[in-house]
Amino acid sequence: MHLQAMEQLEHINVAGRRIALRRTPGKGPAVIWLGGFRSDMLSTKASVLADWAARTGQAMVRFDYSGHGESGGAFEDGTISDWLEDALAVIREAGGEAPILVGSSMGGWLALLAARALKAEGKKLSSLVLIAPAADFTEDLMWNGFPEHVRAAILNEGVYRHPSEYSEEPTPITRALIEDGRRHIILDASFSTGAPVRILQGMQDPDVPWAHAMRLVEHLAEDDVTMTLIKDGDHRLSRPEDLEMLVKVVESAVLNPAH
Repeated sequence: MHLQAMEQLEHINVAGRRIALRRTPGKGPAVIWLGGFRSDMLSTKASVLADWAARTGQAMVRFDYSGHGESGGAFEDGTISDWLEDALAVIREAGGEAPILVGSSMGGWLALLAARALKAEGKKLSSLVLIAPAADFTEDLMWNGFPEHVRAAILNEGVYRHPSEYSEEPTPITRALIEDGRRHIILDASFSTGAPVRILQGMQDPDVPWAHAMRLVEHLAEDDVTMTLIKDGDHRLSRPEDLEMLVKVVESAVLNPAH
């Protein structure tokens, strides 16, 4: 059956925010896509996984955070807390039993934060698949690398509009985003997700350096973690060979869920 005939567009309300999600019915464990900063659920990697899910009869859910894609709200108003709340609401609403979280870039950080929150509630995950996980990116990959004039604009004006390689429109980096991100730092101490973690990381990634992903591995001391370094891979990891690898890793997670 054609993907569009199977996938259902739905909306849920999360703290007054209208969150759009697309659900592909099928067998569990459900695969839940968590996209990147300013990305959306119709991106290449998410769409490839949705096509795979439709072909194989696998349950899958993809969604847009508030201010992204088909969801309501303004991107500039969003924070890590808001987007984590969106993700947790979708997981609880549509994830079923022991879902697999697949997080790309910022979605990798949010998947880790969601896993920690769900573990505290006693909810199990089958595994996490992380693509260039940008843990703590607002602090380590943004604030700490910004020149003084950018920091001054954020502090004094509340926002800096950063030129983007991925869009003609500059990316608004707000003071609220930076300050809220500090509430969710995870690379300051070891922690456990309670599930196997599989990481795909390009070694030519200018946005999330592979050494940053290695720091994450070191902090997941108790978990079963495998990181695959792609020597010529960039941040997006959207070449045909990258997408094929992603599907294989997710398939493996489906076939070998954590017990």
